[in-house]
Amino acid sequence: MHLKNPWLALSLCLCLIPANAPAQSAKPTITLDEYLNTTDVSEARLSPDGFSAVIATDAPDWKNSVYRHDLWIWNAQSGLRPLTHSAGEEDPKWSPDGKWIAFLSDRSLPGDDASADSEATSDSTKPKRIWMISATGGEPLPLYSEKLEAHAFAWSPDGAAICFSVQEPLNHEQAEAHETEWQDVIRWREQNRGDVLLKADVAPAITNALATPLPNGAAAAKTAKGRADTIPASPLPAGASVLTKSGVAIDEIAPSPNGKSVAFLTGPIHRRIENPSDYEIYLVASIGGEARQLTHNQALESKIRWASDSRWLHFVVQAAAGSLEGTYRDVQGRLYRIDSETAKIERLGASFDGSFDQFALLPDGREIALGLKGTETQVYQVEGDKATKLPGLAGSYAGLESSDKSNSILVRHSSVNEPMQVYLATDPLHPDQLKTLTNFNPIFGERARPELQPYTWQSDDGRTIEGVLIFPPGRKGAKHLRMLTLIHGGPADADGDRFGADWYDWATFAADRGWLVFRPNYRGSSGYGDDFMLEIAPHLVSKPGRDILSGVDALVKDGYADPDHLAVGGYSYGGYMTNWLITQTTRFRSAVTGAGAVEHAANWGNDDETWDDAWYLGGQPWQNPELYQSEAALFRFDKVKTPTHLVQGAADIRVSYLEGVTMERAFQTLGVPHTFLVFPGEGHSLDKNPWHGYIKLREELNWLEKYDGK
Repeated sequence: MHLKNPWLALSLCLCLIPANAPAQSAKPTITLDEYLNTTDVSEARLSPDGFSAVIATDAPDWKNSVYRHDLWIWNAQSGLRPLTHSAGEEDPKWSPDGKWIAFLSDRSLPGDDASADSEATSDSTKPKRIWMISATGGEPLPLYSEKLEAHAFAWSPDGAAICFSVQEPLNHEQAEAHETEWQDVIRWREQNRGDVLLKADVAPAITNALATPLPNGAAAAKTAKGRADTIPASPLPAGASVLTKSGVAIDEIAPSPNGKSVAFLTGPIHRRIENPSDYEIYLVASIGGEARQLTHNQALESKIRWASDSRWLHFVVQAAAGSLEGTYRDVQGRLYRIDSETAKIERLGASFDGSFDQFALLPDGREIALGLKGTETQVYQVEGDKATKLPGLAGSYAGLESSDKSNSILVRHSSVNEPMQVYLATDPLHPDQLKTLTNFNPIFGERARPELQPYTWQSDDGRTIEGVLIFPPGRKGAKHLRMLTLIHGGPADADGDRFGADWYDWATFAADRGWLVFRPNYRGSSGYGDDFMLEIAPHLVSKPGRDILSGVDALVKDGYADPDHLAVGGYSYGGYMTNWLITQTTRFRSAVTGAGAVEHAANWGNDDETWDDAWYLGGQPWQNPELYQSEAALFRFDKVKTPTHLVQGAADIRVSYLEGVTMERAFQTLGVPHTFLVFPGEGHSLDKNPWHGYIKLREELNWLEKYDGK
């Protein structure tokens, strides 16, 4: 990759090997430009016959300061090749006959830049519509042209239609009246509307789309639709039938294999977790009617899938997403199935003491799932309560997908030094026997590789804690190294043997720069049993903080870490912990933190996971004010001496930007050396502009070197 000279020059400086490092292998260390120029596989879907795959990727577009979202197609005859070129595609899904692929895209249609007949989305004037493309390639065709953003979609089992959800739109008169009365005023809750579940035949949409080609060869719906000078009689797509309406959003859709019903999963309109009851599974007849609610609990269900018998619906409750058993609590990921006739729920794989995340149902009725246990995610066969680990490669699996007509499965796999790739397993019970479909990011195989080593220690109360150490290339087991404690977010996550190379997960890059990187899986982390996760509450930061400090002590005692050259850092919940730890000790020479709260009351009010925050702290702010204060770093900031680098997304609603502002003001008042970078337009994931992540990591490394250039 070629970047503008100032950036390139600086990144080349950053790739210099520390002066005290021993001679490296013939392979050079990776540069910052190379490290962040990675292509990430976000999704991979197997064709119904099991012989092809569509793959979705995310990659930085440095020239245009955006991330590209592209689709690729793989088959045994032609290998991997690009399928789309618009850079805005995601969520691909095969038609049941394998001839078409539907996906979401924000590509434009005529009239998108004109005043809309119905409301635009709140995020953009370019809605994500449903598009279709032939599996052999060609130009995509829109399912509809109305300016409506699809929240979820799924093919009907016969492939003749697509079911999809959109926010219930206003007609022209309603939209005009709303604008006249309210202008640009946001009615915080009153303006929210639920979703409509629609069903649209595919054949007429394809015929209409092909009738009027757009300039540059792109096909689109008839240009009269969506234009400012043409007012449609209905704000809904022509020919689409309404199956049902929901008072909340519809986030997942699953038509039954027999075609008689459609299951769907709801979520909050405002995308803030204020009540788990917003997340429930419903069932409606495929011809429409009133929906029947199947679940009533305090868990956040996801990934609904029908068994082939069209009776049982399988789903997962992921880690830290509540519990079906009793009141809300953050436990590990669990698998379930529900009888669509009786609403009876059964838990599957209950004997597994790790955390389930994804699953696949094979045509012959078998179920396999991904389970995190310790520092690896592996593949398990699930039969009733039993979960049996299948033969697997060292490292971690992700992205498990099956098909309707083949027992083959798609998986993604990576290890700390092997970038994630997509693989095909023709025998689902042998995910160790894989055919490689992709070869993204080959540069990592040409560069020196850091080395991983698991590490366990005893916390101050005797609890055994595990984490990993990442050593500089060629120095595994070396002693008396400068050490960066890099803390994962979540807290329901775990660091281990998996690949990471971005602004958030940059442990291997720090190791390349000569740091021993300590990644602790403190209490609250997933993969170590429910009790281990639950022990974080209600002491949200103090208990895991003691786990981490005990680990630092142990590494110093064991001789791995140089006590005079310690640093600490993290983002999101890793930022929470970093902010807390620098109030507990002055042993760290520098800190890098981002998107971490320094108090909990205002953050509870601004956070989009407010229900979860209250559970962690044992109640709402007025119910437990003492704990909200005692677990907050802000009220101990007079003890902070550590020079700290702080970053924040200006549009973050997971951890409010104002938490960063508050923290910076405390540093300024106390005279603590610090810097504060704010990234315009970015939310919690910093996924708008790749330069923001580039600058974040560049400046964090510079900060560490400034205060510990050993």
